Amino acid sequence: MNTQITRWSSPRVALLVLVTAGLAFVTTAIAETAGARSSLGTSSELDLWTMGMGLVGGLALFLFGMEQMADALKALAADRLKDILARLTTNRYMGAVTGAIVTAIIQSSSVTTVLTVGFITAGILSVSQAVGIIFGANIGTTLTAQIIAFKVSKLALLMIAVGFAMLFISRRDTVRQYGAMIMGLGLVFFGMSLMSGAMKPLRSYGPFLDLMVRMENPILGILVAAAFTALVQSSSATTGVVIAMAGQGLISLEAGIALIFGANIGTCVTAMLACIGKPRAAVRTSLIHILFNVAGVLLWIWFIEDLAALVVWVSPQAESLTGVGKLAAETPRQIANAHTIFNIANTIVLLPFGAQFARLVENLVPDRSDPEVVDEGAPTEWTAMHLDYDLLAVPSIALEQTRGEILRLGTLVRELLDGIMPRFNRYDSAAEPAISQLEAGAVEISGQINDYLIQISRRNLNLQQSEFATQLMDVSTDLKHIGDLVKKDLGALLRKKYELGVSFSDQGKMELLQFHETVLSSYDKAMEAFEGNDGKRAREVVRTKPELVAQHRSYRISHYQRLSEEWQESLDSSEIHLDLVDYLRRIYSYCESMALTMLDGYLDMRITSRKEAEISD
Repeated sequence: MNTQITRWSSPRVALLVLVTAGLAFVTTAIAETAGARSSLGTSSELDLWTMGMGLVGGLALFLFGMEQMADALKALAADRLKDILARLTTNRYMGAVTGAIVTAIIQSSSVTTVLTVGFITAGILSVSQAVGIIFGANIGTTLTAQIIAFKVSKLALLMIAVGFAMLFISRRDTVRQYGAMIMGLGLVFFGMSLMSGAMKPLRSYGPFLDLMVRMENPILGILVAAAFTALVQSSSATTGVVIAMAGQGLISLEAGIALIFGANIGTCVTAMLACIGKPRAAVRTSLIHILFNVAGVLLWIWFIEDLAALVVWVSPQAESLTGVGKLAAETPRQIANAHTIFNIANTIVLLPFGAQFARLVENLVPDRSDPEVVDEGAPTEWTAMHLDYDLLAVPSIALEQTRGEILRLGTLVRELLDGIMPRFNRYDSAAEPAISQLEAGAVEISGQINDYLIQISRRNLNLQQSEFATQLMDVSTDLKHIGDLVKKDLGALLRKKYELGVSFSDQGKMELLQFHETVLSSYDKAMEAFEGNDGKRAREVVRTKPELVAQHRSYRISHYQRLSEEWQESLDSSEIHLDLVDYLRRIYSYCESMALTMLDGYLDMRITSRKEAEISD
């Protein structure tokens, strides 16, 4: 099991560097302005180094905490949430509720979108049904704002300590994941506290206050927040910064609402980047997300003051405070409520037009008439990429997708096995190109599966997922061995047979066909056991072994009898005949290995089965 709790990709690190550089630029600009103002005696000097480090460090901790918390929640809940998404999306309205719940739990609308794309690709959902999930995902993300609007920064270090203890002391995987979640939440609050503290001196700094006044211009506020969100690729980060500023009384409610609108626009950049080079379904899903967010902002941009009045009415008031203190006490919760009302209202207003959204994106992104060929050596239906690396964010879904690809590989290997005996009994040169294409397809798919499983294994897997990944790797490896045996060993034997111009006797042909049929039946049962997680079928394959060993011995004795009787065809083809029987028995050994994978306590038995296959090699 991979014990790594979280891993930041190089793009995340690069974005954090860019954010740091941007904040450094801002603080430098403030420093220059401060120098000019202080020379005139109009402003007190700011400790820009302390402020800059507080802002940058606080933002880094906030983003890292969000990532840590989301990874833990995905590991804890994703196995159940994928079933919820698949079952509770019978219509757009139920889909919106489901999308909101799932996103609120895993704290990532991007992951919800990735899950939705996977279901569309698998044919479980239509684009029209997906509209509701995507709309609802925006509601789910507002939970982040509601959480960070609580002023619980005093508990942040305690949460970090408790989470750390659970994470590094407990040996139970579930407890460790809960520890990672609590520690991540503590880091979020601690990062907020650092950012808020760093901004406190700006309360009395004229140039910055003038800048915040200009932010009340909705267009400027939206553009600034959209740019920042696109840079850090996290609307939650923008929300956190806005609420931290509001907690120091630095911005008004109207300016905060405009910045939240900008965050909704900026997060569309993440959707656009995510769909580059992806299948049509992914592009359409991302486009729905973009259209919904942009349409929502355009609807509300004219009613910011009305929205502000509504949230003031529904939000708690700090009656005992005045001035900046009152603004700092009330505005964070008001901005969080505005964010929630904004997204709920957008969903209610736009969801009835879900079918129109679906038709629009299907017209904007039509199906390709000519599918892209991945490998010219094999048919596109075998080699087209089906494994989505975006799904690695949710290992449970990635593992299920890998399982589907292994079943596809199994179908291809079945075609190769089914066609091998007719080629030994009657050579058809016209069929060779098609066989070669199937063999190339098997190599392509097997390589994709292995690479994908390696990437999954580097993720944060719980014990069950780790065991499932091992099972998939074992079955994929067995199928690869069968494909290699058909391509290399049986292919070389077939060429040797026709170069020598020998033929099997009629009795030898019959025995080979019967033995091949037994092996093929075991292969089918092994694949059925894998597809349906059917232990009964798997045991049938294992119990076939004594019968197959007896059959193998009987056919060898029968062949030796024909040799003693000096049958000319048997004398000429003896070496090829015996090698073919042995190769078929090795194929059964790999079938048995796949079947044992489906049984409890299979590991020791699989080692024995593998050794038998290797000894026969």
